[in-house]
Amino acid sequence: MSTQYSLTVTNNSTQFQDIVVYQKPVDLGVPNALSLAWLTAPAHPGTTVTFTWSEDYNFVWAQTGTLQPGVTFQAQQTLPADPENPENNQIQFGYPQSAFTFVEGPAAGTPRLGSLYIRTLPDVPADTASVGIGMSNAGTFVVNAGPNLNYVFTPHPSYWVAAGTFTAGQVLDVEEITNEQEVVYASTFARSAVLGSNNLWSVS
Repeated sequence: MSTQYSLTVTNNSTQFQDIVVYQKPVDLGVPNALSLAWLTAPAHPGTTVTFTWSEDYNFVWAQTGTLQPGVTFQAQQTLPADPENPENNQIQFGYPQSAFTFVEGPAAGTPRLGSLYIRTLPDVPADTASVGIGMSNAGTFVVNAGPNLNYVFTPHPSYWVAAGTFTAGQVLDVEEITNEQEVVYASTFARSAVLGSNNLWSVS
């Protein structure tokens, strides 16, 4: 059974806000991958919300059109993935009978342990769908899909929390988020974060 992580967030600001937990594509290996609003919850001033997850990966896709910040990614198919299992770290993505779907099959080349591979087939139209990876059954990183491509995602999970106006699956421009705070799980799997009246974070 995978380790369960938790983050308990208290909104001590003066405003109703959406709390978002997301990951950043640091050393991910897919240059144009975008981060999604991974876990979200609304919180009134003085209230607390708790997020829980496990580091169980999955493949995701959605028919999004061209990806850009603000677009909402709602996964239309989610399949389990395991970067440490050569039988479960790769998938193909196609458009048979004019409908997108994941297709069992190998990625190009020789997949390495530690990465997740998505190979798009020749029938995939450009800038119509997006593919990516997720964790704990929710998308974390996605990229525009096109024909005959091989995406190699090498995840290095880092967890960030922010407050504002967010919806689950929203494509984020992480460079534009100003009141973010990294939450590091070094020797524990449970952390707490408080958003103060000055809109600054403290983590314990």
